[in-house]
Amino acid sequence: MTNTKKHLGIIYITLSAFCFTLMNIFVRLSGDLPSIQKSFFRNFVALFFALIILVKNHTPIKPVDNRNLKFFLIRAAAGTVGILGNFYAVDHLVLSDASMLNKLSPFFAVIFSALFLKENVKPFHIITLLTAFAGAIFIIKPSFSNVDLFPAVMGFIGGMGAGAAYTAVRHLGQKGEHGPFIVFFFSVFSCLVTLPYLFFDYHPMSLYQVLCLLFAGLAASGGQFAITAAYCYAPAKEISVYDYSQVIFSAILGFFIFQQIPDGMSFMGYFLIIAAAVAMFIYNNRKSEG
Repeated sequence: MTNTKKHLGIIYITLSAFCFTLMNIFVRLSGDLPSIQKSFFRNFVALFFALIILVKNHTPIKPVDNRNLKFFLIRAAAGTVGILGNFYAVDHLVLSDASMLNKLSPFFAVIFSALFLKENVKPFHIITLLTAFAGAIFIIKPSFSNVDLFPAVMGFIGGMGAGAAYTAVRHLGQKGEHGPFIVFFFSVFSCLVTLPYLFFDYHPMSLYQVLCLLFAGLAASGGQFAITAAYCYAPAKEISVYDYSQVIFSAILGFFIFQQIPDGMSFMGYFLIIAAAVAMFIYNNRKSEG
């Protein structure tokens, strides 16, 4: 991997972190709506955004190789689980807690990349993964008296789904599949999966809520294209640390917009997860240079 590709991966993953922070802000601002309904409208906007880019660039609206269809389906299914879990957490937790649980996705991406893409994982990676999961426990605070336990678990599952999705994105990028079509396929799949729910339990929305979800969809589109480009340019273990800038963005905006301040245990969890991410990043860089 050339330094140019690595630098592009860093730029794109940081941009995606900011876009996804904006997405979470607008999702929270949209108020008391079911997470599935929010997910549908978020992906409906992303669908059209991706379609416009495909048509503008004269990109075929089909896989480059039909043998990759299995990985398109994995990316779409795992990504849908990731979004639903993340949106539920965003609606019920402190924004930075929800973002940090979602940022377990790079660790899951390393695990899934090792299992399915046969990318090399050393014992040091395993130690950092365990440290990150210990940090997640501090954020989740497993206890029957913790009213935020279920939303925190949903956020954890959302991070796992996102990690699996990004592993599939990595594979599809290596196989030469076009980023806009990857986003388009995922958006169509997610809309079709969540659409039946709207027929049975649709909640009417005000103009303000519609606008919030519109902006959430636009921000999500930017984040999707950026994260897809990032993992196409570089493997997860080389650039994932920069994805944690989302937690910084979320903490700052969450404080100013929602007056949210994480508790001490959450801060300890942040420290462990970010420390593990930084340690993994430094280790991988030294191994690459050596």
